[in-house]
Amino acid sequence: MCVQATLRSRGQLFRLHVRGPYNRRVMQALCVFCGSNAGRRPAYSEAARAMGELLAGRGLTLVYGGGRVGLMGVIADACLTAGGKVIGVIPRLLQEKELAHQGLTEMHVVGTMHERKAMMADLADGFLALPGGFGTWDEFCEVFTWSQLGIQSKACALLNVEGYYDPMLALADRATEEGFLRPEHRELLLVDENGERLLDRMQRFQFPAVPKWVGRGER
Repeated sequence: MCVQATLRSRGQLFRLHVRGPYNRRVMQALCVFCGSNAGRRPAYSEAARAMGELLAGRGLTLVYGGGRVGLMGVIADACLTAGGKVIGVIPRLLQEKELAHQGLTEMHVVGTMHERKAMMADLADGFLALPGGFGTWDEFCEVFTWSQLGIQSKACALLNVEGYYDPMLALADRATEEGFLRPEHRELLLVDENGERLLDRMQRFQFPAVPKWVGRGER
């Protein structure tokens, strides 16, 4: 099923109210950011496949970027094969390059990358990053910033396959040490190398009320 989505940008982060309130108490759908390449290590594809099966087994809808290649294709195929529901959101440019998955439960075609991120955020109740490159990091860091700013209360997590995200976590720790990130916000970042355990933590996640800004006395 392909849904043509037309969005208008007026300086608002969230304009799509597809399934009711933006912040929902129960996780029904998970947005997964991951590479359009498979990476060098077989463990990356194995983790993506296992996560797709886990989502299907728990009745959680997979929301992702709509691609058929790399880890994106692996997790989508695994979820579908296991009987799960998969929603893709892809910019028209990438669809025209024949990178779109053709067998999803739903496919939304949007005009820009910005519209893609906005729609995926609206459709999902949490965000998970698997190994990936700049696109994955951009998508994940943006939604995590929304949590930091108090715009949303959705769980944000990294599946740290074979230590892939260790350098990013070290950078987050350095930012905390240097006063650019509050310890309370650093703790919002859920991390685990085990997918099943990480999903458990995401589904139990309770968003704490903490201010974004570092006070003068803390600098």
